[in-house]
Amino acid sequence: MALTDLPVLLRDEPALLQVLGRSAAVLAVPDPARPLTIAALATVGSRRPILVAVPTTAEAERLAHDLATFLGPDEVALFPPWETLPFERVSPAVETMGQRLEVIWRLRHAPAERRPAVVVAPVRALVQRLGPHVDDVAPLVVRKGDTIDQEQLVGWLGANGYRREPQVEHRGEFAVRGSIVDLFPPTADAPVRVDLWGDEVDRLTSFSVSDQRSVTDVDLVEAFPCRELLPSEDVAARADRLVASEPWGREQWERLREGLLFDGMESWLPWLVDEPRTVVDLLPADGLVVVVEPRRLRDRGADLLAEEADLAAVLARTWEVGEDRELPRLYAPFDDLLTGVDLPVWTMTVTPDGPDVATVAATGWNPVVGDGEGLTRQLRQLLADGYRVEVAADGEGSATRLADLLREHDLELPVQVGSLERGCVLTGIKLAVLAEPDLTGRRRAHRAPRPRKRDAVGFFDDLKPGDHVVHHQHGVARYGGMVKRAIGGVERDYLRLEYRGDDKLYVPSDQIDAVRHYTGGDTPTLSRLGGGDWSKTKARVKAEVQAVAQELVVLYQTRLHTVGHAYPADSPWQHELEDAFPYRETPDQLKAIQDVKADMEDSRPMDRLVCGDVGFGKTEVAVRAAFKAVQDGKQVAILVPTTLLATQHFQTFSERFSAFPVRVEVMSRFLTAGQAKAVAEGVRLGEVDVVIGTHRLLSGDIQFKELGLLVVDEEQRFGVSHKEQIKQLATDVDVLTLTATPIPRTLEMSLTGIRDLTLLNTPPAERQPILTYVGEYDERAVAESIRRELLREGQVFFVHNRVRDIEDCARDLRELVPEARIAVAHGQMDEGTLEKVVFDFWQGEFDVLVCTTIIESGIDMPTVNTLLVDRADRLGLGQLHQ
Repeated sequence: MALTDLPVLLRDEPALLQVLGRSAAVLAVPDPARPLTIAALATVGSRRPILVAVPTTAEAERLAHDLATFLGPDEVALFPPWETLPFERVSPAVETMGQRLEVIWRLRHAPAERRPAVVVAPVRALVQRLGPHVDDVAPLVVRKGDTIDQEQLVGWLGANGYRREPQVEHRGEFAVRGSIVDLFPPTADAPVRVDLWGDEVDRLTSFSVSDQRSVTDVDLVEAFPCRELLPSEDVAARADRLVASEPWGREQWERLREGLLFDGMESWLPWLVDEPRTVVDLLPADGLVVVVEPRRLRDRGADLLAEEADLAAVLARTWEVGEDRELPRLYAPFDDLLTGVDLPVWTMTVTPDGPDVATVAATGWNPVVGDGEGLTRQLRQLLADGYRVEVAADGEGSATRLADLLREHDLELPVQVGSLERGCVLTGIKLAVLAEPDLTGRRRAHRAPRPRKRDAVGFFDDLKPGDHVVHHQHGVARYGGMVKRAIGGVERDYLRLEYRGDDKLYVPSDQIDAVRHYTGGDTPTLSRLGGGDWSKTKARVKAEVQAVAQELVVLYQTRLHTVGHAYPADSPWQHELEDAFPYRETPDQLKAIQDVKADMEDSRPMDRLVCGDVGFGKTEVAVRAAFKAVQDGKQVAILVPTTLLATQHFQTFSERFSAFPVRVEVMSRFLTAGQAKAVAEGVRLGEVDVVIGTHRLLSGDIQFKELGLLVVDEEQRFGVSHKEQIKQLATDVDVLTLTATPIPRTLEMSLTGIRDLTLLNTPPAERQPILTYVGEYDERAVAESIRRELLREGQVFFVHNRVRDIEDCARDLRELVPEARIAVAHGQMDEGTLEKVVFDFWQGEFDVLVCTTIIESGIDMPTVNTLLVDRADRLGLGQLHQ
């Protein structure tokens, strides 16, 4: 039985039989059973579409994901909210507006076969008023062989919010080259090339953004508008009236009156509609509204209204609108949404609460996390009790693996390919659905700066009298402050440096490049001005550096002439692991994987550098390389710069390897002494296949039985001796280095052929471009940016790269945005406290992290969408882009 056939089995569910046909009902449904229950309502009930309202965007995305598996992707639509704040002069994402317009069209104007069975909306999208074009939304449809005038096509694209560019790279763009029109619809996965022969569409193809080459022929292109506010005649007429009635906004009204498209124009939408409507108003007469957890929905709706009211009050004073005037609002009160709507409204809660509640008897699965015996025991018990058991796997490879596992335990159960967040056990109808994440524990998450002369202002901001500094010629001194001295009749500013024996050196302020902060850990001994101790110190360091360099030369020469381990071709399990990857690999990522595998299958020890920006897929390259090594009986060591990154990698590798007999461990300060000893013993005996850790892996008690692959992540964070020390364990070890900003030595080795280099230049298809705004510090802009992230359940980095007053900065932010949970992190905190703060932030305990550039350590923070930099001139470009 296919997963799409399961909802019909709930036609005998007692709770549904009790409420079907009612105009009002209350259902108690445990979380794990919610998607299947709603899918059943859409399948066996008489009303559709069903509008499902949930409290947050993350919950909406998860619910829509599972519903698409049970009902089919064409039957489910997600109605997202804008990412922007009310009144904010930044436009929502093109993808978001396009997706919303498609849902509006499908509900309002599409033919019956295109109407969705279920629309899922978070409360923020539910209460948002719609624009003035609701009744006019329609896509442009172009098919091969159609007759279309190129000028009219280009005119439609411009009038519907598409931006003309020389080359199409992002959604919402189009380009014209002779008889060819390229366009990237906001809801499409790839851009489309329309090749005209006169007025006839001769060819339609998708093409690659990276190289602009055509990929495959397509039957049609369906292009929705890119904006919810368009320069129509009606909008122009309304704007013209506003010029006279609301003179404070003349600049914006005139731009709208002239039919211009500009960033942030959607913030004026509330002024341009007479009868504001919400998505509830678009449901047809045979629709149904299901309100999930109404108390949370109402509280969230109240928070949105309060936030908007605060912003409106501030802006009314700023714009001098007038004390008695109330600005139009984007959000409608939650309690008004269903007033006057002639539709059945059902409530869905988690637990029974109150009389006349129909309860769906269901539970989730007990955590098994790789325990095959525990899983089979549960399944045998369910089968013995007469349950129908269905198993859902994320891909073909996973399905094969799970079926084999069950067969090994004499369990012949159907394993369907279908991606689910979690399964459930419905006791009322004796149906059990097991999802792969129930077994694995995996839940879906939904450059070096150019050398330049230092800025004296930034240097002195971080330097105070009494600090220790180093002069490159005269050594370690104590900074005594800035003084003015007249020499030769010219007065200049000097840095006073105090040396041992009351000696002093005055350095002109324009020669600050000769002075550096002292970065050693302990209080240093001052050098003697004019003495030979500093020269001896530099000579000793130079000798030590030369010794390390000679060791490196010998090491690399040995590695070049050493016969390493040649791995066999990919095993069937390797193919299964790669098929289970939930994303589409980029071309660069595939090339990197092929390069690494080719190196591993060669007898020469691998030494490859994979260089790519954050989020470009370096970790997946390492995952596949590690699995290939383990498949041939070798151990893998993964060296990372921070304990938190070690924890994240441990989670990633454990999830990816969970369906296979691979033991992954982590060595970190989060382990007790006993746990660390057990891991070290497992590594020594060869029982641990993959070990992840910081420089703790370089300790003498870590002895590998059969080390085959070393992965060094963010190598620029390690010292030379640290990185090469582990290579000394065995000269035939394959080495894979991952980095976003390679250090000059590594890059030089790669460019000269000592080390191989692979670049990841192509971003993932769904990666959003980075939007950068530069300007003077503005409290309103800071508050708006933080509140925008709070509204979309995201997090914020606030970089303040000066430790001495970072706590004051955090205090000011707490006063500015009191509802935000704010933490502070910087490099002068003790290591344990720092890791605890960053770990808690990663876990979602805080909304804003006020920090220095410690965040450049390669930590994966997928929920951090906004980076605010206080005084960006203190940072290098590489630090800003980590």
